[in-house]
Amino acid sequence: MPPDFPREAAEAGDLPDIPRPREQNRLVGHEAAESAFTEALCSGRLHHAWLIGGPRGIGKATLAYRVARRLVADPRTLPHPDSLDVPPEHPAARQVAALSHPNLVALRRVQAPGAKTLPTKISVDAARKALDLFGETAGGEGGHRVCIVDSAEDLNANSANALLKMIEEPPPRALFLIVSHAPGRLLPTIRSRCRKLALRPLEDEQVEAVIDSFPPPFVQPAADDVARAAALGEGSVSRSVSFLDSATAGVVREVRMLLSNPHDPDWRRVLKLADTVSGRDADELFGAALDTLQRFLSSEIDRRKGEGAAQLLALVEAAERIGEKSREAAVYNLDRRPLVLSLFGEVAGALRHL
Repeated sequence: MPPDFPREAAEAGDLPDIPRPREQNRLVGHEAAESAFTEALCSGRLHHAWLIGGPRGIGKATLAYRVARRLVADPRTLPHPDSLDVPPEHPAARQVAALSHPNLVALRRVQAPGAKTLPTKISVDAARKALDLFGETAGGEGGHRVCIVDSAEDLNANSANALLKMIEEPPPRALFLIVSHAPGRLLPTIRSRCRKLALRPLEDEQVEAVIDSFPPPFVQPAADDVARAAALGEGSVSRSVSFLDSATAGVVREVRMLLSNPHDPDWRRVLKLADTVSGRDADELFGAALDTLQRFLSSEIDRRKGEGAAQLLALVEAAERIGEKSREAAVYNLDRRPLVLSLFGEVAGALRHL
């Protein structure tokens, strides 16, 4: 299904000229997760809340909207009601793509009319407005009412609590599909009420297949460029797409080079990197550098799990400080140059304690 361009309101995760998850009818990979939904649906034992976890850009939201399409569609109108397939020309598919179906609501960060930027969090007012769906009578022939949260990390404390109250006492035939890039950081009370699905990064060939499927106005790059980007993307379509830009790929390679000696990086090169990602219109370059730093810390934490919690504390605290400093820089529009130096300093300081 082609994307609806131009877009009036920006949404978190938007990529230029690429269909949003709700506009994509095809899901590549994740056969086990899809089977879990179809088996639960066909058996009549569909849990009311699902936590769909995994790295960014691997298809979690695409799966969630695929499930939503099937649940809001009248099964009598489907060629294969025992699967999640809904033809792209089906009215439910078109309504889900436009977020106009009366039994579906998406809780996500959206740019408000007249605003210049996206909100940094999903407010409690936005959550309550979305969850009002479940105070209404379900439309259609006994259809499900579906709420997609994309993503749970974007909820603030109050909006997370509003969601928790709803899934603690769900109304009949309600379904909550909660997308999360870091399920372990969610409220334990939310996690405990959800059936959990852990999605794995895609294979390089699967990433290439997804990119090859994008319709116009996306301009298909050369096959070698797609393969190179997929290799850098670590199983994430969104990361791979960003690496189709040579400048972004260059920033990632530079950060990785600097992290090859994380205890004492070449500070002159760090300064040069800071200048590169702090320029005008360098948001994507800064995001790529930050993402690479955070992924490095995450991999170090995973690699050192056997060393005990006390040994990992410095790395965990550094990751939290990096996240907090980055959020503050975004909210207050701070100069990124000292921030980049500080972030590399956090990494070096944490590793010196190990």
